[in-house]
Amino acid sequence: MRDLLGDVFAPTRYNVAAAVAVAGLLLVAYVLVPHPYVQYGAWLVIFTVWMVWFVYLGVDRIYGIDS
Repeated sequence: MRDLLGDVFAPTRYNVAAAVAVAGLLLVAYVLVPHPYVQYGAWLVIFTVWMVWFVYLGVDRIYGIDS
């Protein structure tokens, strides 16, 4: 399993972009504008970012689009 998923969390531009987007959304939702509606919206966007990252990673793993 480690051979299959060894480089999943390597600091590629997509992984770093997803992590920065999630961290920025959490910063806005919990520090700058701590309102329940903003927090709910932030988690919806974080879920969307995670799903896009997950699907892209799966397609790249199966078809090798990034190489």
